[in-house]
Amino acid sequence: MNKKHNFSAGPCILPQDVFEKSAQAILDFNGIGLSLLEISHRSKDFVAVMDEARAIVKRLMNLNDDYEVLYLGGGASLQFVMVPFNLMKSENGKAAYLDTGVWAAGAIKEAKKFGSVDVVGSSKEDNYSYVPKDYTVGSEYDYFHCTSNNTIYGTQMKSFPKVDTLMVCDMSSDIFSRELDFSQFDLIYAGAQKNMGPAGVTLVVVKKEILGKSGRDIPSILDYSQHIAKESMYNTPPVFPVYASLLTLQHLENNGGIAAAEARNQAKAKLLYEEIDRNPLFETFCKKEDRSLMNVSFRLLDESKKEAFDNAWKAAGISGLNGHRSIGGYRASLYNALPLESVQVLVDVMKNF
Repeated sequence: MNKKHNFSAGPCILPQDVFEKSAQAILDFNGIGLSLLEISHRSKDFVAVMDEARAIVKRLMNLNDDYEVLYLGGGASLQFVMVPFNLMKSENGKAAYLDTGVWAAGAIKEAKKFGSVDVVGSSKEDNYSYVPKDYTVGSEYDYFHCTSNNTIYGTQMKSFPKVDTLMVCDMSSDIFSRELDFSQFDLIYAGAQKNMGPAGVTLVVVKKEILGKSGRDIPSILDYSQHIAKESMYNTPPVFPVYASLLTLQHLENNGGIAAAEARNQAKAKLLYEEIDRNPLFETFCKKEDRSLMNVSFRLLDESKKEAFDNAWKAAGISGLNGHRSIGGYRASLYNALPLESVQVLVDVMKNF
């Protein structure tokens, strides 16, 4: 098989050894004569997987036992609902949201069904080309919600505000890609398919003490406390995505952890952005100071050259470079598993073009 240079925004590129180990587990898991896909989620073999999948997240994030780790279904979009259901007060509930892109706007839309939402900052009128910075979040809010990285427009929060309430962050597209003080967040969620595993599971990291204070009668399946009590197996978990995510996080831990991944990601982004800035045929969609290390969105200045450029990068074995349908252009996603060599192939195509 001729392996492509995979710049897809998600489902994402994963390390080769994750594919190999996952494939073996489907055929015969742990040498037990059964496939991972057919064993009970209550079996000791899978309970061990879930336990380690939860533990490794806290090791990588350097979090203590004040936090709990969950692997849930429904994607990040379900978290748009679970967050206000669990954290917004049932009476006079009020939350602050930062509007930095399509997915942030989706979270805002759902939260408004539960109470009052103040959009404390938005770049929508400028086509989400930057991350708002001049805003404050006071104690009158039940929580503040932000999106750390915006896959469509290629922007990323380089720092996070000091707030006088709970901090919630959707890290779906840049989780485990850079060092952060993860203890500054009270709740983090992320769809695995952007940087840590296959589609089908969502990671939630939550500080336990913030739960059970909303005054709401929460359906059990949407209640974080219920999932914590059942050690992330309140219902049958997405077994294969959890296992593949564990393998991906083990690969990360065994290769220098988040710090080493960040150094590699910075090198990849630097290489590509320097070519875009140098090359008179291309430009990025967003402000330079807010450029994402994970998703480089750019476009041709002369659309008449699109067919020729598309033919050039496809001929070089590049896949997944087309931009999101809402803005067009191109998007190179530089997730942890993408090697620097793949970025060099793209840069060489751009130089030759």
